[in-house]
Amino acid sequence: MEKDIKQVIILRKNIGMGTGKLVAQGSHASLMSFIHTEKIYPEIAKKWLAQGETKIVLKVNKIEEFEDLKNKLKRSDIPFQVVKDAGQTQVPPGTETAIGIGPYYTDEINKITSKLKLL
Repeated sequence: MEKDIKQVIILRKNIGMGTGKLVAQGSHASLMSFIHTEKIYPEIAKKWLAQGETKIVLKVNKIEEFEDLKNKLKRSDIPFQVVKDAGQTQVPPGTETAIGIGPYYTDEINKITSKLKLL
């Protein structure tokens, strides 16, 4: 039986990004994380594409939640990428706005993200 694979996008709701900015940052996170995963886990990336590219978008409301999530991911085998904004519009340069997680095995991602709320 094949394991389910998904990608999770985490967006920061505590920094005042408008809807369009949130969508753009989520898109950056998705693409960056996919490219990273494809390099280190090509078979997982390929299976995710074949399974329909499941994506879930979650939110964090506090910087502490965002930092805690990054630290947990760093200690795992789950591929992820952090988006740092260029600072041309709504947030200062270098602001971390989003995290793209995976694609990777759903059960492993859920161990880290299950307490977060949908956007």
